[in-house]
Formats: sequence, C-alpha cells, structure tokens
Amino acid sequence: MALEAFKAEIGLLLQEMVNQPQDRHELQEQLREKLQEMRAMGMPLPADLVELERRLDEAAG
Repeated sequence: MALEAFKAEIGLLLQEMVNQPQDRHELQEQLREKLQEMRAMGMPLPADLVELERRLDEAAG
C-alpha cells in the first residue's frame, strides 16, 4: 500500500474519532494497526502520529 493511501486511511480514522467518540477505543486500535503496517513495510511514520500513538499508549496504561 502506498504512503498516501495509509495517510488517507489514518485521516479517516482520526475523523471518525471526532465524529464517533463512543467508538474511540476500537478506532484507536485500528490506528495502531495501521502504524504497525507502515512500520512493517519500512515506511516513514509521521512524527505527529508517533506522538499520538505514544499518548494513546500512556492513557491506556
């Protein structure tokens, strides 16, 4: 999957978090999965999403 496609999917997940806060936990898991896919493919991760992931992990832990 191309980097732009990943960015688009992540953007949609973030928008859903805003629009459907009751589904936030599921959407956070989907975001983590997308970032893991990007890591597995050796793609560069946007710094703001890495920071968001770190904050989500802190909030969950």
